[in-house]
Amino acid sequence: MKLSNIVWCAALTLCACGDSSVDSTGVVAPNAAESDSAGETTEVSNPEISSDNQGSTAENQSSVSTEQSSSTEEVIIEQVASDPVMVSEISGDPVITFTNASVSVSNDNGCIAQNEKTITISCQGNYQLTGSSNDNQIIVNAGSTDNVYLYLNGLQLASASDAPIYVQNANKVFLLLVDGTKNTLEDASTRTKAYTKSNGSSDTTNATIYAKDDLTIKGSGALTVTGNYNNGIHCSNDLRIRDLPEITVKAKNHAIKGKGSVNIEGGYFELTATNGDGIKSDEGDDEGVVTEEKGIVIITGGEFNINAGDDGIQAYNYILIADSTSTPLITVNSKGKGIATDNRLYVNGGVTSVTSGDDGLHSNMNIYFNGGRTTISAGDDGIHADSTLRISDGSINITKAVEGIEAFYIRAEGGKTATVASDDAWNAAGGSADANSTSGSQWGGRGGPTGMMSGSKGYIIISGGYHYLYAAGNDIDVLDANGTATMSGGVLLLEIGSSGRSSAMFASGNQGGNQGGSWGGSSSCSTNTAGGLIDTDNGFSINGGVLLGFGSQTEEYPYCTATSYTAGTAYGSSKAAFKPSSSGSMIIYGGEVSSVSQVDVSGMTEVTLPNGMTYYEK
Repeated sequence: MKLSNIVWCAALTLCACGDSSVDSTGVVAPNAAESDSAGETTEVSNPEISSDNQGSTAENQSSVSTEQSSSTEEVIIEQVASDPVMVSEISGDPVITFTNASVSVSNDNGCIAQNEKTITISCQGNYQLTGSSNDNQIIVNAGSTDNVYLYLNGLQLASASDAPIYVQNANKVFLLLVDGTKNTLEDASTRTKAYTKSNGSSDTTNATIYAKDDLTIKGSGALTVTGNYNNGIHCSNDLRIRDLPEITVKAKNHAIKGKGSVNIEGGYFELTATNGDGIKSDEGDDEGVVTEEKGIVIITGGEFNINAGDDGIQAYNYILIADSTSTPLITVNSKGKGIATDNRLYVNGGVTSVTSGDDGLHSNMNIYFNGGRTTISAGDDGIHADSTLRISDGSINITKAVEGIEAFYIRAEGGKTATVASDDAWNAAGGSADANSTSGSQWGGRGGPTGMMSGSKGYIIISGGYHYLYAAGNDIDVLDANGTATMSGGVLLLEIGSSGRSSAMFASGNQGGNQGGSWGGSSSCSTNTAGGLIDTDNGFSINGGVLLGFGSQTEEYPYCTATSYTAGTAYGSSKAAFKPSSSGSMIIYGGEVSSVSQVDVSGMTEVTLPNGMTYYEK
């Protein structure tokens, strides 16, 4: 379903891919990582989109501010020529018309050369491209300060030996999809041409649209790209897509790749990457060095349907998903990871649905949730961060995963989450990613320069938000920390399925918290095997918030009530209650709940969780 009657404006100054011109809308950039006293890699601020004078068509010089804990640094983005007006024809501009038999040029500006089936554009200006040919090519080889505007005005162009559009040299190139037109581009499945670079080395086009310099795609026309050789759209520098283009890409490898960066502000996208990633940016990956504002993917608008043979969206440096003048709608179906980065992932907005064969969301470093609605069905971890996962806001619904959430540090500060897993629902560990392992020296999965936590500890810190955790499997835990777990606020709801461990709670370190309202209940409960609802190596402490856990039996442990409970019936206290999805015989509780029983929830406030279940509070 398309978004209709919405004006999409340029929404980002951070890494203005293609044309560095920007609307009067800014973004606060991610900071470089800093290390806190505990050794955790953290971010002191998060990217956010701010709007100013939205709807203005002027593109003004803007700045990107990077907020730090005690100072603000400004990075000024250079001003470039404003965008051309989108019209079907511009009087006096060159028009290049393709047929299978010939190529004709009208209004020749002296910068168009033809050599057999290749048209070369050698200077800046506007160029109208139209017609149909099954074997021609356009090469842009202009000056290094030239901006070249290619208007695709009903162009159907294929090449039998190469890429139909090749940007060899320019300052910036704009592909403008004229309103109401349908344009198709298709490359050859092999390459018979090689080009000599300025340094004398050889270059071969690697995509249907192959650009060595900045590329911007805009307008409201339609573009279908078929990549038979490798990638569909490839930019070796910064790629920007804006306005409301309808873009369909089917590629043998990656559908869309901007090596320097990919910045998408709007449009409708059907992306199929047979063997590669749907959207990719990987500058720095070869050298193992992060370059600021390179190797990034930024999505602030648009509708996406991504089918990928590897990862849905992948970036070496960071990925940012944020709302701007519209809300991004992202659907990923991937054989590999859904959304993956070697360093940082920011989910600040958007409506994202991921179905993946591997991890749903993955970072070799940190993941931050500051908003948006995210749904995940994963073949491995729902969300995996080698270092820190910080949930500050937003909605997360993990409907299927082996381990729901896995990170060295799990910090739940806000938002709403619901997790269903066949192994641990939340697992804080720094060792092997092997199921049921609570020690080891390496994470499993994709490596990278920032994959770091090699010890056998892991930490869970809950201070806010509403969090439902469910696990059902063999020898599993609902909440598992290889180090410590602490809770000072928020709501934590735990359920264990009938096929999981029969115990409700186990902790081998110091347990409990301040007795006055922190824990309550009998001095001990029935003893069975270790693990279950909560399993920590170095203790679980609670001095605030609400904890309700529903299981069967428990390791010898205080603060639980041996009482039979029935699925769909509310249990808790007059302040907090929950209706478990299955029946059992043991309830654990703590924080603001000092005892539990069956509860009449009339008059209590309903809080709907991401999976549709309800928590009641007063």
